[in-house]
Amino acid sequence: MTDTARSTTRYGTRPTMKDVAARAGVGLKTVSRVVNGEPGVTPDTERRVQEAITALGFRRNDSARVLRKGRTASIGLVLEDLADPFYGPLNRAVEEVARDHGALLINGSSAEDPAREQELVLALCARRVDGLVIIPAGDDHRYLQPEIAAGVATVFVDRPAGEIDADVVLSDSFGGARDAVAHLIAHGHRRIGFIGDQPRIHTAIERLRGYRTAMAEAGLPVDESWVALGSTEPERVRTAAEAMLDGPEPVTALFSGNNRVTVTVVRVLAGHARRVALVGFDDFELADLITPGITVVAQDAARLGRTAATLLFRRLEGTDEPPQQRVIPTRLILRGSGELPPA
Repeated sequence: MTDTARSTTRYGTRPTMKDVAARAGVGLKTVSRVVNGEPGVTPDTERRVQEAITALGFRRNDSARVLRKGRTASIGLVLEDLADPFYGPLNRAVEEVARDHGALLINGSSAEDPAREQELVLALCARRVDGLVIIPAGDDHRYLQPEIAAGVATVFVDRPAGEIDADVVLSDSFGGARDAVAHLIAHGHRRIGFIGDQPRIHTAIERLRGYRTAMAEAGLPVDESWVALGSTEPERVRTAAEAMLDGPEPVTALFSGNNRVTVTVVRVLAGHARRVALVGFDDFELADLITPGITVVAQDAARLGRTAATLLFRRLEGTDEPPQQRVIPTRLILRGSGELPPA
């Protein structure tokens, strides 16, 4: 590399329209016209400008255009955990709808932490996203009111917003849980345990409500030692499952409240001498290859994401309908574990 090349190579410095103009031997306004597709430039001049753009690796800086138009053609997606397989199809569906509308998707994970959720949401708003799709970790979203009033369209998914009225798209957690437990009851079970997520989470409470409703409709009592809500950490789930399986009135079936709980329960049951029926809420990879296959209540994650994103862009296009709640049905998939009779 020559001394001249070294002196002009600056890591982290992007070429500007001035650089393009100097290389092409034209004025700054001419470069602006070419970059923005405006008329008034001869074919030969346009060719020289495009050659300079290619040679320098110039990319248009949209910041000034954003400030003029007030729109960034970008939306934010705040998930609970980017590593959770459940969110893959949801993320992809939101991205596809955004792409159809010429928008960029920016996403991040709240790690189920309300403070981190707020920090991430406000950071996206500071970057002037046009809209937000949020799987909420917290239960107080009044911090978003100034952003929504300023025109940031917002749709919540999987759980409703707290303390504000906003669009929300939910799975039928109550109905899915009720169907799962009724299915176990129909196969002869009377002592059914429920291991769910943390009680502050809307979906955990709805699934617990579905469990209790199915038991009540069958005229079955619920021993409170059969119910355990809390962290989805494997050690907590393992302890809860073993207590239900080995207690004085051991359960003959388990209903697990989400895919992370189900995976730990499967491991517990693999080392348990007695055969115990299991239905899990949420499908998960390889659930059909275990013996017996795991019966699950499947959510349509892609439909959740697609519905939320479509509703978001309707808001961005100006619809002034009152906040809506959309509920997406679940589906019970029978694979064998939920059809085992009591031991």
